[in-house]
Amino acid sequence: MQLPFRPKQKMKQLLQDSEPVYLTREGIEKLEHRLVQIQKIELPQAIEDVRRTGEFGDFSENAEYQEAKGRMRRLHDQITSIQERLKQAIVIEVPIEGKEWIVQMGSMVVIETPQGSEKLFQIVGPQETDPLKGRLSFKSPLGSKLMGRSVDEEIEIKTDKGLMTYRILSIK
Repeated sequence: MQLPFRPKQKMKQLLQDSEPVYLTREGIEKLEHRLVQIQKIELPQAIEDVRRTGEFGDFSENAEYQEAKGRMRRLHDQITSIQERLKQAIVIEVPIEGKEWIVQMGSMVVIETPQGSEKLFQIVGPQETDPLKGRLSFKSPLGSKLMGRSVDEEIEIKTDKGLMTYRILSIK
């Protein structure tokens, strides 16, 4: 016999089993801002919508009520998720003094791409990854190869297009 699926229990188990959440101070501030926005603005509105649509009558056939309840549940799940990430958060500090010459979490790295152009990346945790905005996870193929390296070192990454070689031009 299969036990009923409980999304909250599953999410809680995943969060407990997960590893630390590496975030920059900016990332933590964004999460805190989002949490306040949900708790102070979105959740009270959702609660009011549930109350208002509940007055329409028969809950089983009241689509507006069901939608409002679903929205309220999603907001509660987001609150729980954000709070858990904030509890597990480890702040990515600026690079350790005296070791600025090696790539570490928080480092700003300028690399030369195989096409000869220069790209600037900040090494961050997986939750803040956005390569288009220059934020590269330390767990990504390129990010993991950059970790612990220094200026003028070359890194080779195997891709579906073949072997790509990158060179570290500077570390900030």
